[in-house]
Amino acid sequence: MNIHEYQAKELLAKFGVAVPAGYPALSVEQAIAAAGKLPGPLYVVKAQIHAGGRGKGKFKELGPDAKGGVRLSKTLNEVRANASDMLGNILVTVQTGEAGKQVNRLYITDGADIAKEYYLSMLVDRATGRIAMIVSTEGGMDIEEVAHSTPEKIQTIVIDPAEGFQPHHGRAVAYALKLSGDTNKQAQKVAAQLYQAFVATDMAMLEINPLIETTAGDIQVLDAKVSFDSNALFRHPDIAALRDESEEDSAEVEASKYDLAYIKLDGDIGCMVNGAGLAMATMDIINLNGMFPANFLDVGGGASKEKVTAAFKIILADPGVKGILVNIFGGIMKCDTIAEGVVAAAREVNQQVPLVVRLEGTNVDQGKAILAGSGLAIVPADDLGDAAQKIVAEVQKVA
Repeated sequence: MNIHEYQAKELLAKFGVAVPAGYPALSVEQAIAAAGKLPGPLYVVKAQIHAGGRGKGKFKELGPDAKGGVRLSKTLNEVRANASDMLGNILVTVQTGEAGKQVNRLYITDGADIAKEYYLSMLVDRATGRIAMIVSTEGGMDIEEVAHSTPEKIQTIVIDPAEGFQPHHGRAVAYALKLSGDTNKQAQKVAAQLYQAFVATDMAMLEINPLIETTAGDIQVLDAKVSFDSNALFRHPDIAALRDESEEDSAEVEASKYDLAYIKLDGDIGCMVNGAGLAMATMDIINLNGMFPANFLDVGGGASKEKVTAAFKIILADPGVKGILVNIFGGIMKCDTIAEGVVAAAREVNQQVPLVVRLEGTNVDQGKAILAGSGLAIVPADDLGDAAQKIVAEVQKVA
């Protein structure tokens, strides 16, 4: 789960991290009021969407010469003008794709006198089972180019969670950032605070870009991007409450209500599978047969008839789906339950696209009998290869 920048900063501040003063705004008037609470004379108006590259982004409605989603304002009138430009308009960045995202929230922050920009991020390194803290002296909007062209300027410090963050980790961060004196000590402290926040809230990723040194010699977090391990949110109801569903794909939001693992893709064939590994294999074999999956959808190992029905309806709600492949291996999941859900959903939504179903495992004969007796245009398949060939042939036949 992702959160907005202002939410991330409010969270990090609870762990003692130094962040510039700022306030969220949902309207132009709220933006003016927020700026009025700040000392000025420089204000920063920042679009709040779940995507990076906002500063270099462009608003669809404002033309190619318009400023991006992070703007400096020297007066309250400029705050008003920038807020009016942003709210309700579509911001396109390198991370949103051409569709962009509508800006519904702003963050009005105090300006900062920046002497130097740095980069710091943290993530879980699945290969080592440890936490990787990634730092660079080259922070700012061009960090992707730094990673591509001069990777030697990016250093990784690995932290064993069993050991936790130790003083030598902090010194390694400060050394990598080439800091000395008081800023060296501040960087060590900030790194420790960020690690504490990362672990305590079950973050999956934390990116500070930039981490700045001000002209006064203070280390501050100027921007923050945070995502959490969704499987751990039950431990953090306060964080779960920060979720902004308007930033997420509507189908993925609907799937989450039924505890379905669903990710929309750009292909033609909808997939409903139980088990992540089998789902990946199903998508691969569709690709191997010349077409592309329209989604990843794992109904899990113990789905009910209602859950299967919901999954089927979510797939069919995608107008890009030209055919559906159901591939179920029944262990805990019973094939007759899957069959009942598929039949119920197909009837409810008046299924018009080709449907191929491959069932194997517990109660497979009962499941096949339910499908055969449904009176619906369901094509049975004997194995995964057969299923992929049949769904591709059915879709091509219709096209």
